[in-house]
Amino acid sequence: MSESKQQVSRRDFIKKMATGSAAVATTTVSSVALPAEKNKRYAMVIDTRRCVGCQACSVACKTENDVPLGETRNWVEYIEKGEFPNVRRSFLPRLCNHCEDPQCVSVCPTGATYKRKEDGIVVVDSDVCIGCKYCIQACPYGMRFINPKTGTADKCDFCLHRVEKGLVPSCVNTCQGRARIFGDLNDPQSEVSQLIATNATTVLRPEMGTGPMVFYIDADHTDERDAKKQGIYVRIDTHRRQQKRV
Repeated sequence: MSESKQQVSRRDFIKKMATGSAAVATTTVSSVALPAEKNKRYAMVIDTRRCVGCQACSVACKTENDVPLGETRNWVEYIEKGEFPNVRRSFLPRLCNHCEDPQCVSVCPTGATYKRKEDGIVVVDSDVCIGCKYCIQACPYGMRFINPKTGTADKCDFCLHRVEKGLVPSCVNTCQGRARIFGDLNDPQSEVSQLIATNATTVLRPEMGTGPMVFYIDADHTDERDAKKQGIYVRIDTHRRQQKRV
């Protein structure tokens, strides 16, 4: 065999080998199943030790979401105990709990209220809502109202329009004491996950079985009925339209 034929044969062999290797590599990469991205589960931790009851969160929420006069999506409940001069005041910020098993969703006849699969936020579709008020009656936390501008149910949605842009809810952004912390509970490295893992936390009305996603550190859940049983004086000021409370 001549030297030129030998060189051609070598080139052909190398080309075939290179083509075969690339094909194998391509097949190998494409056949590997990449792990599916885990959905987020947004939650909020409220450290009442840091809350001073300034109501900045309530004002920021009303401004951000154009909440009608006389209504509110979140507020700070004042709890006063004792008799003068032995009195003390504590604060309990309140908002929609974005429950794991929300009762408002199960009673909605049109599907206007639903929990988002991608992040667990409970929202209201005002284009579908008929204003029947079933969700208002079903919510054990008194966190819904009928928006007089739209005639539909309204409530906190964790400022979804901000969250989808990578921002925190307006109430969290404005809290000077950093009493409110927001994040992904499915991320073990997130601040909310770390706080829940290292602090004793409670939720509102756990006996309802809704699985609230708003967690409290060092919260005072006393209500007037419990206070009477304990023989102590307590005044609860909710700053709400109808003085609703749990």
